[in-house]
Amino acid sequence: MARLHIALLVAIALMIFGFGASFLARGNVEFIIYVGVILFFTAVVWLSMKKVSYTDATLVGLTVWAGMHFAGGGIPVGDGRLYDVMLLPLSEKVPIFRYDQLVHIWGFFASTLVMYCLVIAAFGERIRSSVSLAIVVVMAGLGVGAFNEIVEFLVTLAVPSTGVGGYMNTALDLCADLIGALLGWAYIRVRYLKRA
Repeated sequence: MARLHIALLVAIALMIFGFGASFLARGNVEFIIYVGVILFFTAVVWLSMKKVSYTDATLVGLTVWAGMHFAGGGIPVGDGRLYDVMLLPLSEKVPIFRYDQLVHIWGFFASTLVMYCLVIAAFGERIRSSVSLAIVVVMAGLGVGAFNEIVEFLVTLAVPSTGVGGYMNTALDLCADLIGALLGWAYIRVRYLKRA
């Protein structure tokens, strides 16, 4: 295991234990559930590393995403939390651009990198320069975003009061996921497919 991998594993462990203890102390059931989700997917990625060559950018991206997510739910700001902070008011009708949308853009950028690594592991080099690779990778990244929204919905059923939000929040999350997936593809195209 490379030095970077060990450092990222230590960072994830510290975040899980640190934020997890904080969420337990405050009785934040919503984010205790998310600690379990992040722990599960961290294990899946680390256990699959022998079969999938995740890029360093992918692993760093996922680790930063976990930290952004924990911070969003764990750092109080005023009467709310970091997730609710408006970073740049771009519309009077739609609550954008909030920290929540930034996390979604970053997260599904990273998820799209994961999908790229999985597709390359499964199909090798033969599809690297095709438009179909772009479609599959971006749509797979968006599929992870849809799965994330399903998890959020299930959390709202299990926990009486969450900060998940309603339909507008879900729609904005999915739009941010699309931006992240497209940025992820742009990064893949420039970084890994230069010669294609």
